[in-house]
Amino acid sequence: MKTDSTPAVSFRHYGGKPPENYERYFVPTIGAAWATALLEVAGLSSGERVLDVACGTGIVTRRASELVGPEGFVAGLDVNPAMLAVARSVSHTSIEWHESSAESIPCPDASFDVVMCSLGLQFVPDRSAAMREIRRVLADGGRVAIGTVGAIPPVFEILAQALARHVKPEVAAFVRQVFSLHDPRELHALADGAGLRSVSVESKALRIMLPPPSEFLWQYVTSTPLAGPVGEIGDDERAALERDVTTAWRSFLDGDALRLDIDAVLTTARK
Repeated sequence: MKTDSTPAVSFRHYGGKPPENYERYFVPTIGAAWATALLEVAGLSSGERVLDVACGTGIVTRRASELVGPEGFVAGLDVNPAMLAVARSVSHTSIEWHESSAESIPCPDASFDVVMCSLGLQFVPDRSAAMREIRRVLADGGRVAIGTVGAIPPVFEILAQALARHVKPEVAAFVRQVFSLHDPRELHALADGAGLRSVSVESKALRIMLPPPSEFLWQYVTSTPLAGPVGEIGDDERAALERDVTTAWRSFLDGDALRLDIDAVLTTARK
């Protein structure tokens, strides 16, 4: 495993497209941690019908399918066809996939017992419309479980500031968008406004051990929409970005690993 004393890990070392890298690098660390936390509060049972909204490459969808078993039914929905292509390629269970926005779910009324959404609602342009659609496709008494991210932690604040300096401020805005939906009042208002009841918003502190700083930096960048704009700057600027970020991240090292303390915000409700 590399440490900060070894030569820098090049951005160019990480080939492949962002959806493939998302499944390869992001899912085993951050994505899997959110899936575990969200499925715990969702409390899925054998035979239930489940929809995973903004499913990405399908980590929650796949785990939900295992939990509800062959008697159940699971569907995954995402607006990004490339993410769905990866989801299909790595799924070994019977899952129905839909290419669609969260604001227009192509499923009948009252067709699911549980609707889940992990690390996606903060990116939906019309969150209120998405919540109304989630309620529409829920059966009476059905459950909602949504996982978003708490306030931006120092590790990602450092990254956002460095992206603003070395790429451009609007690129850093993507990082901040990740952490844009955590206020309990806003989450309550979204659920209440959609007509959901028994709304609960709780935060769960997570400690995630990530790869060494240089490795995690480029794994994260190449797994997200950051890959394009960071790929457009010169090698010198990327080297400066890496130097600034990894130097500031040294205070979060635990051995070779980068320690990330972060909050999972878990919203549950019923129809």
